[in-house]
Amino acid sequence: MTSLDDLPIRDNLRGLSPYGAPQKHVRVALNVNENTHGVPADVADDIVASIAAAISQIHRYPDREFTELRESLAGYLNEESAGAGLSAEQLWAANGSNEVIQQILQAFGGPGRSILGFPPTYSMHSIIASGTDTAYITGQRDAEYRISPETVVREIARTEPDIVFLCAPNNPTGTPVGLDTIEAAYDATRGLVFVDEAYAEFMPTGTPSAVTLLPGRERLLVSRTMSKAFAFAGARVGYLAADPAVIDALRLVRLPYHLSALTQAAAVAALRHSAEMLARVDEIKEQRDRIIAELPALGYSGWESHANFVLFGGLKDPHATWQRLLDEDVLIRDLGIPGTLRVTAGTEEETTAFLDALARADGAE
Repeated sequence: MTSLDDLPIRDNLRGLSPYGAPQKHVRVALNVNENTHGVPADVADDIVASIAAAISQIHRYPDREFTELRESLAGYLNEESAGAGLSAEQLWAANGSNEVIQQILQAFGGPGRSILGFPPTYSMHSIIASGTDTAYITGQRDAEYRISPETVVREIARTEPDIVFLCAPNNPTGTPVGLDTIEAAYDATRGLVFVDEAYAEFMPTGTPSAVTLLPGRERLLVSRTMSKAFAFAGARVGYLAADPAVIDALRLVRLPYHLSALTQAAAVAALRHSAEMLARVDEIKEQRDRIIAELPALGYSGWESHANFVLFGGLKDPHATWQRLLDEDVLIRDLGIPGTLRVTAGTEEETTAFLDALARADGAE
């Protein structure tokens, strides 16, 4: 049988492994930062009706510019961040924020260009960089996985990247990135600054989004997703807010009709119910904070998290603890960060199941 080694694959892809967390059927799945609450029944009914209406025209190509969806996304962000003043021309969407990132690097990255990232961070950033033949340069973080304005400016001066990637809040640590750091990065580089805000809705109430920095900053790009707070992971809808010229650049690399009519209909319907879809975010934040508060009594410590998950440390053998939890039908994430594991904040019942199983695992140092 032919293997990858026998194929003329690009040299920078040799030896890489496909991205993906373990997919196992378990009682409590808290490993990929999904919204475990699901979509409310009445909202699901409206989404299904919208999809049914779209099917009546399924023999036609979808709106290439997904106009209604872009208008809905602009309305949502303007309501969330009062005064953002975003227009539909500043919004873009794709099949998950990963496709948005891929399109950004297809347009602005590539051979001879580089990204500055700050590991540990979302691993798909470097994977998409490899897929687009964009060099990925590693920057250094401060203590507790933070990035100060001084640090980001120093690392930009040291590496001179074409694009700076900031994940805010950061995945997998959950730690915040202040607007002062994003502003400092923008002022320090002549290239693009890309902010991945996949978990922005889980930030403490009143915390401003990077979209508030967009006016007057044509090189700033802010991506979001409907996968997390909107419980829409299976729909694959990610989006970007940026200067209209950036959106024009993405048109040059997107595939024709890249967003299906069914995806557009489902997303527009979900956005009509944004208040109800987001009503459970506070419940998720409560369980996240509960995990952080209860970990010390079990011998562990969690990092401050502005996301819907917690990275916790103090483990003698993280993978052994991960396996003990799996043996109890509780699946969390071993990311290979020494002494740590990551757990999604689920429902109250799921969180209780995790904490009880962790107490029995006895994997603390």
